[in-house]
Amino acid sequence: MIRVGITGIGFMGMIHYLAYQNVPGVEVVAFCEKYNKERLNGDWTSIKGNFGPQGTMMDMSKFARYTELEDLIADPNVDMVDICLPPNQHCDATIACLKGGKHVFCEKPIALKSEEGKAMAQTAEETGKMLNIGHVLPFFPQFRFLIEARESGKWGKLLGGNFSRVISDPQWLPKFFDMDVVGGPMLDLHIHDAHFIRYFFGMPKAVQGVGRCRGNVPEYFNVQYLYDDPDYTVTATSGIIKQQGRPFTFGFEVHFEKATVLTECFNETPLTVLHEDGTVERPELPGGSDTLPFENEIAEVVRCVSSGEKSSLLDGQLASDAVSLCHKEIEAIVSKRPVSIS
Repeated sequence: MIRVGITGIGFMGMIHYLAYQNVPGVEVVAFCEKYNKERLNGDWTSIKGNFGPQGTMMDMSKFARYTELEDLIADPNVDMVDICLPPNQHCDATIACLKGGKHVFCEKPIALKSEEGKAMAQTAEETGKMLNIGHVLPFFPQFRFLIEARESGKWGKLLGGNFSRVISDPQWLPKFFDMDVVGGPMLDLHIHDAHFIRYFFGMPKAVQGVGRCRGNVPEYFNVQYLYDDPDYTVTATSGIIKQQGRPFTFGFEVHFEKATVLTECFNETPLTVLHEDGTVERPELPGGSDTLPFENEIAEVVRCVSSGEKSSLLDGQLASDAVSLCHKEIEAIVSKRPVSIS
């Protein structure tokens, strides 16, 4: 049994906690929350996010509870720390946990700078502890279907696709547009798709894009990824709009030689396959709660920690590449010119 301490009782801390309840081989035994004593004492009613359940009252009596990360690290009953802190705290917290002898599962993005992410991955190598980064997108059934289709080769060559992820301005999230704290729509929202594109298509040779900005922080944008393969046409649309009536949606339309696969999640557009003979297929996907993708993700973490085998999906280097890619996209949008990926 892997015993987990969660640091940061916010929306993702809550979602992770709920997901752990349905994953065998792992158990939450402790919480750490420095700034919100009410949540540490069980009042989670102020927690809200862009999907899934809202916070409620929790019985915290069975958990060890700490206000300082150092005390959580010192707890001998904790094998792994689940870091759900603001992104600007990921690097220091992760390195401290790894050096303190704990495995780490850190929520995305790995950090706000790719150099920090690389330092985190290097520390994991040096300490012999496992570092997994919470990029949950590949664990959604729709995206898992895409991965399996590519791996099977049943629809021929992969040609490209478009990915979308849009939300109304998340006013409940303090400092969302602060690039030194949260990272804005690029590093908090779009990085999901940047990570998946990096994994699914490989690292592009250049990016170009247009978008609205708040100062130098992209607010809503369209990005094109340029590859050596002339058939690859890969784009992404992401960001926020000001009207609060806009629900959170994300999805994709991916093209193979012999089929197109599309969906829009949270908007009742089911996974659909358009075949070359004109037929339309709507594959049946696994059902479950809003936390199912996170349960799948945590099951992968459990497998890696138990076996000592790295995950190709949750790897720190891949997560660092996604951060680097997002910064190149910001540069392209702000400068209004293509930017090479070195």
